[in-house]
Amino acid sequence: MDDRVLKLPFFSWNCGCMVSCRIKKKKPFKLILYLVFRVILVFVLLNKELEFQESGVLLEQMLTCCPANTESDFLTCLTAALYCIKNCYLSMVWRTAAWRITSEEKKALDQASEEIWNDFREAAEAHRQVRKYVMSWIKPGMTMIEICEKLEDCSRKLIKENGLNAGLAFPTGCSLNNCAAHYTPNAGDPTVLQYDDICKIDFGTHISGRIIDCAFTVTFNPKYDRLLEAVKDATNTGIKCAGIDVRLCDVGEAIQEVMESYEVEIDGKTYQVKPIRNLNGHSIGPYRIHAGKTVPIVKGGEATRMEEGEVYAIETFGSTGKGVVHDDMECSHYMKNFDVGHVPIRLPRAKHLLNVINENFGTLAFCRRWLDRLGESKYLMALKNLCDLGIVDPYPPLCDIKGSYTAQFEHTILLRPTCKEVVSRGDDY
Repeated sequence: MDDRVLKLPFFSWNCGCMVSCRIKKKKPFKLILYLVFRVILVFVLLNKELEFQESGVLLEQMLTCCPANTESDFLTCLTAALYCIKNCYLSMVWRTAAWRITSEEKKALDQASEEIWNDFREAAEAHRQVRKYVMSWIKPGMTMIEICEKLEDCSRKLIKENGLNAGLAFPTGCSLNNCAAHYTPNAGDPTVLQYDDICKIDFGTHISGRIIDCAFTVTFNPKYDRLLEAVKDATNTGIKCAGIDVRLCDVGEAIQEVMESYEVEIDGKTYQVKPIRNLNGHSIGPYRIHAGKTVPIVKGGEATRMEEGEVYAIETFGSTGKGVVHDDMECSHYMKNFDVGHVPIRLPRAKHLLNVINENFGTLAFCRRWLDRLGESKYLMALKNLCDLGIVDPYPPLCDIKGSYTAQFEHTILLRPTCKEVVSRGDDY
């Protein structure tokens, strides 16, 4: 059930309190008007997402506009009420930017956030340079640990890592073949990159918590070229479709249509490329990689709209398997729960580990290799305790069926007042 419906009784009680003093003076037309208003207001609440505080202001305006003489002024009162509803609705439409009709107003708001946009651009430039550097040396025969550490060392230098002010936004994902996401090697992992592997490189950078989330797929065997083309085309379609006021479900439908229009032939067998339906793009917030909204890559998602000033990671995953992923393999990715409050911790080691996480990662994702790099040891029990308490969330690798192949492409976009900026776009993709 819509959570706004559940709040209506509370709202109704407030409204009743507000008008009780006014309908005691034997003015039935006001009571009738109030009931008419309530019907209209419920519709607005359920369909236009009007805030309850704005609703209270609207009711107060309606009653103030009503003339205090006779019942014959009912039509005047009703007109005033509808006028107030219009005004309150227009004051709400700032979320869609529809009320700002001049370019000067849009430019002024855009310039007010210029410092924020520049943080994203600086992080994106570091990301572009790192991935260009990676493509110059990555090759079969390298261990996954070697690849990740070399990439992360370069990222730290280019982003000028400085505690929580600048650095890596999350661990380097290097998921192979049927594994689509959230794989990074733990210490001692002997996995070696092979010629026939299809590797998703997914890493992030940030400046002052302004996160760039961007990913691409690396292959050496040309038999995967068509699969990569399908996923890249789907991602670009999602980027073109996205924008202020666009419904998230419409983006997902467009992505699915393009993705499923491709067929690929691998080792003599033909596959229809399937979008991985339980992986999504997402909104991005300060120091929060998943800020609450999800961008589906199949039809049937939520009708929630994208809003001005939001930042999104538009990412698509294509698969030759079932198009559904499940948890598999040893977990390496972790992230502190953004919404968690104070939780009592008994284990001293868990308390210490939480302090380390807060000081070095905050609410950004991290991996076990990064804890090793900080000199932490024998922390697995403490880490499990933090996960059991809900303070830290584990993100295990996500895999399709064995024998399948998956690919990924991703960009970060800024929904600025004046334009849509694909801030992570480069010459490579």
